[in-house]
Amino acid sequence: MHLATVIGTVTAIKKYPSLLGEKLLIIQPVEYDGTKDGMPIVAVDTVQAGVGDSVYFVTGREASLALKEHFAPVDAAITGIVDETTIEAELLG
Repeated sequence: MHLATVIGTVTAIKKYPSLLGEKLLIIQPVEYDGTKDGMPIVAVDTVQAGVGDSVYFVTGREASLALKEHFAPVDAAITGIVDETTIEAELLG
């Protein structure tokens, strides 16, 4: 799993049939301290996240498995909304 911030939405007039009804969001992957980690990506939203939310997401085969009802050809899926993160300072060492 990876952390990200939702920064936008995607509107698509045509989609692959198994993506019909699925919400697509633009997410910015982040490091544990909130700094950007690479380029933004598009992810299918499985948890009703919104712009500004901190989320965690999966990639690869796990992203396709996140859609419970059916298989869809996706590279990333948002699987949770982050309420809080805590890092113990001595463990960063």
